Amino acid sequence: MAAPDISPSVSGAEEALLPADLLEFLGCATPHAWVDWALANPELLLIDHAQCEKKAASTAMSLLYRYVSEPLLLTKMSQLAREELLHFEQVVNLMSARGIAYRHLSASRYAEGLRRHVRTQEPDRLVDILIIGAFIEARSCERFACLIPHLDEVLAKFYRSLVKSEGRHYEDYLMLAQHLAPSPIEDRVAFFAERERELIVTPDTEFRFHSGVPA
Repeated sequence: MAAPDISPSVSGAEEALLPADLLEFLGCATPHAWVDWALANPELLLIDHAQCEKKAASTAMSLLYRYVSEPLLLTKMSQLAREELLHFEQVVNLMSARGIAYRHLSASRYAEGLRRHVRTQEPDRLVDILIIGAFIEARSCERFACLIPHLDEVLAKFYRSLVKSEGRHYEDYLMLAQHLAPSPIEDRVAFFAERERELIVTPDTEFRFHSGVPA
């Protein structure tokens, strides 16, 4: 069996859709092999996309409840939760129009692979969660851009709109991490960039929106 193509899949045209600093923030670009895997699993792509939007809203809500003394975080997470739930509704409606039933899928290794490195003491715990949130949103944004050239007009238009919102979410998470950290976060960002890169370029057994390359 041939080795999966892990060369980057974002072209100059797709790069133009992305915030200028986003690709630099990520430790690698999405490999071509993942894009091919996604296009071979269009139903799973949409189902797991919907699930990711729901999880993103849940994460924002949990931060709202846990960190009640941080006004800027409360404002940003409230906005983010509403927007992620709207995206969830939009994906479910797209699925319905295409005859795809929403169902539960097992989680990918991606988020847990990042969260296992979260420090336990505050405020380090919150800072790590926010940095991870920035990576999840940045990767989502980058993957939408990778997929857009290969999609039908309706889905491509929708994903193009999501590139803007996910890019804004990435910026908000990173800004909050910088704002709430007691010291510079560059070393911690570099640490999670390497962990995230490992999850993206190594083989995975199940396709998901944030999976690595096919095993």
